[in-house]
Amino acid sequence: MTEIFLTKKRKIIEFSIASLLILTGVILRLLPHPPNFTPILAIALFGGVYLSRKIAFILPLAAMVISDVFIGYYEVKLMIAVYGSFLLCVILGFWLKKNKRWQTIFESSVLSALIFFLLTNFAVWAFTPWYAKTFSGIIQCYLMALPFFKNTLLGNLFYVTIFFGAYEIIEVWIRKKIRTLKETSISLG
Repeated sequence: MTEIFLTKKRKIIEFSIASLLILTGVILRLLPHPPNFTPILAIALFGGVYLSRKIAFILPLAAMVISDVFIGYYEVKLMIAVYGSFLLCVILGFWLKKNKRWQTIFESSVLSALIFFLLTNFAVWAFTPWYAKTFSGIIQCYLMALPFFKNTLLGNLFYVTIFFGAYEIIEVWIRKKIRTLKETSISLG
């Protein structure tokens, strides 16, 4: 009976965290911000580390689909690259879950920004008429995107710090509360 109650409680907590992250992702994409300085990559990493696999994959996609309703959709091939890069970052989060240290969190934040940069800008080069379909064309595409990469990286580092830090602080606080309650009940019993 206690196990069923705990499982139900965990699912409610996970659903609440997921809903809050989706809402945060949508709102922060809709509010004015520097280009690419959004929390979606951080949400993908966070979901991969702290939430179930199913929820982790849904998080960044839900935030993107909902916010894209308001922002506007664009070329399907580009959207697939953008959305796909977030799913790759969820998978990176699964790896990070097993290797979670502050150093690997930082490295994964940088790597996820790099994955997004490389994949989405390759798609821009490949699927738009903006750049010549040559080696110099792809180099030009990546060079033109460097200011966006800077914002992606800074945004990701910022939001990863907020999300992971807040989660870990709250988890420590809850553990202390539980320990205090157990100690109090033992001394009263």
